Amino acid sequence: MDHNDLLNSQTADKWRRIGVERRAGVALPLFSIFSSNSVGVGEIPDIKSIVDWCCETGMSIIQLLPLNELGSDFSPYNSISTFALEPMYLSLKHLKDADLKPFKKDLKILKEKYPAGVSPVNYGIKNEKLALLKKIFRNAELPSNKNYLKFREDNFHWLKYYCVFKILTDLNQGKSWHEWELKYKYIAPFTSEKIIRNYEDEVAFYVWLQWQIYEQLLLVKKYAKRKKVLIMGDLPFLVSRNSADVWAYKNYFKLQNSAGAPPDMYFARGQRWGMPPYNWDNISADNYSYLQRRLKYAENFYDMYRIDHFVGLFRLWSIDIKSPEENYGLSGQFDPPDEKYWEDHGRSILKVMNESSTMLPCAEDLGTVPECSDKVLEEFGIPGINVQRWRKQWRDNFNFLNSNDYRINSAATISTHDSSSLPAWWENEAGTIDEDSFRQMFKKINDSNESYENIVKKLFEENIQDGRLYWKKEITNVYILLNQLNLQFEQGKEFIDLYLSTFGEKTKFWNYLDIKSEPDNEATEILVRTSLEKITAASSIFSIQLIMEYLYLDPDILKNFSGRDYRINFPGTVGENNWRMVLPIPVEKLKYLEINSTIKEITRAKGRM
Repeated sequence: MDHNDLLNSQTADKWRRIGVERRAGVALPLFSIFSSNSVGVGEIPDIKSIVDWCCETGMSIIQLLPLNELGSDFSPYNSISTFALEPMYLSLKHLKDADLKPFKKDLKILKEKYPAGVSPVNYGIKNEKLALLKKIFRNAELPSNKNYLKFREDNFHWLKYYCVFKILTDLNQGKSWHEWELKYKYIAPFTSEKIIRNYEDEVAFYVWLQWQIYEQLLLVKKYAKRKKVLIMGDLPFLVSRNSADVWAYKNYFKLQNSAGAPPDMYFARGQRWGMPPYNWDNISADNYSYLQRRLKYAENFYDMYRIDHFVGLFRLWSIDIKSPEENYGLSGQFDPPDEKYWEDHGRSILKVMNESSTMLPCAEDLGTVPECSDKVLEEFGIPGINVQRWRKQWRDNFNFLNSNDYRINSAATISTHDSSSLPAWWENEAGTIDEDSFRQMFKKINDSNESYENIVKKLFEENIQDGRLYWKKEITNVYILLNQLNLQFEQGKEFIDLYLSTFGEKTKFWNYLDIKSEPDNEATEILVRTSLEKITAASSIFSIQLIMEYLYLDPDILKNFSGRDYRINFPGTVGENNWRMVLPIPVEKLKYLEINSTIKEITRAKGRM
């Protein structure tokens, strides 16, 4: 598939609009960046400094993690609305048609209490920022503002339910809608209209907030367009069970189930996310209006968008909510259950998505991927994602995939927001396996815990850290492995694949990078640079890296900010380490970094500018 073949795909009009060019880009969460103007957390205008940095380094794509309004766990993929965006990201200094003079002291106090750049992110800023925004709102003159009135009119199809949901949540002291009175839990249209009338000021405030976000993001997109930088939004595949969408459109969701992922080598018991799966039959019966409107709204802010959990369009791992939570995803099944329907199911949804927007879709096609996925992506000309450490040739003894063998319709990346960084992977994970995964595999052939302990002693070193098992050097081939497991070849296929994909992984990766010296156990600048060079050289149409993978070119940042805990998210966990990472430097300083010339040199040398 030649890059120009994308012009013959179903997304040809999108490719003609942005150009069929090999591009480099950067991915980041807004909550991780900050500037001298930020109050407590990254703010929308801070993205302009990322645009400037892209211009300085030859990059032309900024991929943002979801900006949807956050719920109680602060996960951007478990939002309370697929339309409403997070007001915490508003810049108070850049509010439209708002007199800030009476609130200078309040702003100063808030900024002192929540200084930008402090790690981890303190989400207490949200409520205090909202309290100040309410004061500013009461002082604003809105009825005469044509832009505000037009925004309200154009978007009231979703704003009305969002506003009522927010009002009822406040009236119920923040409780989930499942705990509300019956008349509010299953609200009738006339009850909803009554709330809108009775709480007119509150409705106006929530509309005003979303309008302010809309205006600030529009300015960012215009700025990026002038600088010839594309903005890629990230649209969460699902929405929180406690969300305005699920509450208002219960028939669009299968409330008796929880979405998740089946067991794999990274998550031995699978995953259980908690969000309800879509009821696609009901959504399609309504001509996909819910999906179409969502994309149309996002189009205001983005040139491209990432389809989160793309493989879920074909089939989604669905778990009965009555299943014990400690089972995670073990008791789930795919929906639809029959594989023969998967391809048509995904293609029909994707066709609607493609026809509903001018944005170029990009797919997050990781995890357990059905065979039809690659075929449909190629047919539509949609880039998937190829992760460097996971791209291996099964037919070539699980060696890492050559740069020129990456899918042309893909975004090549070193790591993802759900994985460890390159330095942390190299120092703590490369050449190891997950202990829980190995235990689950062993249970299938032997339930004896004592035998399991003996096997672990035979195969692995004693220094188990963070649930990682280190292969003993003596296990030099699969025959020794099978002998220790007392298994025949057919019985041990799963263990063989696990062994071949991890044993000697560091040496294989070092050889893949073509570094002439001996492998170093610590992540070095040469490891970071050559990894970036390799991934940027990939045949993929895009090369998009998490911002920290670029910043690790700086020796001081590499030394001080590359620990295993310095990452965006730990999948399958809910805790204070998730969604709280803060960059080590403010965004204004990015364009003055010494490493910029190196990034630009790599970008240019690999034909991406």
